[in-house]
Amino acid sequence: MSRRTQMIALVALLALLAVIVYYEFRSPEPVPGVAVASDKYSPMEIENPSLRPDKIESVRNFVYSGHHRNIFSATAPPPEPPKDEVRKIEPQGPPPELPLVVPAKFFGYVADVRTGSRRAFFASSDGEDIFILAEGETLLSRFRLLRISNNTADVEEIGTGKRATLVLEEQSPSA
Repeated sequence: MSRRTQMIALVALLALLAVIVYYEFRSPEPVPGVAVASDKYSPMEIENPSLRPDKIESVRNFVYSGHHRNIFSATAPPPEPPKDEVRKIEPQGPPPELPLVVPAKFFGYVADVRTGSRRAFFASSDGEDIFILAEGETLLSRFRLLRISNNTADVEEIGTGKRATLVLEEQSPSA
């Protein structure tokens, strides 16, 4: 780079520095449209500035007696019963919980003698795929293998937290 180019670059940098310093340290301009408070202050005349405890208590004791609807459901709510007809609605218990069905078979495991870790062998229900899993890994992207014992494998459905125990299925000698 020539001496002349160096001098031009130096002058340009000094000019840029001067502009930055000017904008950084200049006094701020007043913002237009800002209201200034007057020196005189007079409070508003209110007869009773206290809260209304009777109104607050009526709001606290309010019990909603209208028709209940789940706001997170897209289905329409059931129609309201007629006002003249009083029906006694018996509460129903929760629906019976269905057992967790795992679409795989537990057919064996292997244990490492040195570390004590185990790996379980699973086959898909159609028998096409074989899965080898350690405790904590997922099966079919839906179930987590919790524990491997000598005859069983405990799994948990990730989405619902339901658990199931798969029993070791032994193969017949002819297979």
